Amino acid sequence: YKGELILKVMSEMGYDAGMIGNHEFDNGMDGIEESIGFAKFPLVCSNYDFSKPRLYDTFPTYNIYRKNGIKVGVYGLGVELDGLVGAQNYLETEYLDPVKVALEKELFLKKEKGCDLVICLSHLGLQYKEQKISDRLLAAETHYTDLIIGGHTHSFLDSPLKLKNADGNRILV
Repeated sequence: YKGELILKVMSEMGYDAGMIGNHEFDNGMDGIEESIGFAKFPLVCSNYDFSKPRLYDTFPTYNIYRKNGIKVGVYGLGVELDGLVGAQNYLETEYLDPVKVALEKELFLKKEKGCDLVICLSHLGLQYKEQKISDRLLAAETHYTDLIIGGHTHSFLDSPLKLKNADGNRILV
């Protein structure tokens, strides 16, 4: 359904935000443009640079919400597209280092925007056998991210992982 059905369902469910992943590129940039309007919520994407392709300014790099008096900052990180998605499907989309972007976004959201809670919507994957960046590795590098909600590897967790960030503080994945 080229994203239409899932984005409509997510909208009906009342999603506040989402993150794009590799399958959003399955039908190329045209497919993304055609499906994006079905989302009634922002698709936050912080580490794909769309400044060259025609999707410039389509995806916010962060969003801030007020929920029950709590100021929540959200940023999103996507998986490396090269080797996973055909180059013709993502064109000039530039993949930015997710750790570097996470450190910039979390600091900005926490210190400059005064967010009480910082959430990363991740499509990096929970973990890999090799040292490829994943939610587990990202958690250990962050300072102000409180929660990573991840996808990509389709890993089911009975409960959130309680890990330590770079400062030794708890981060949930």
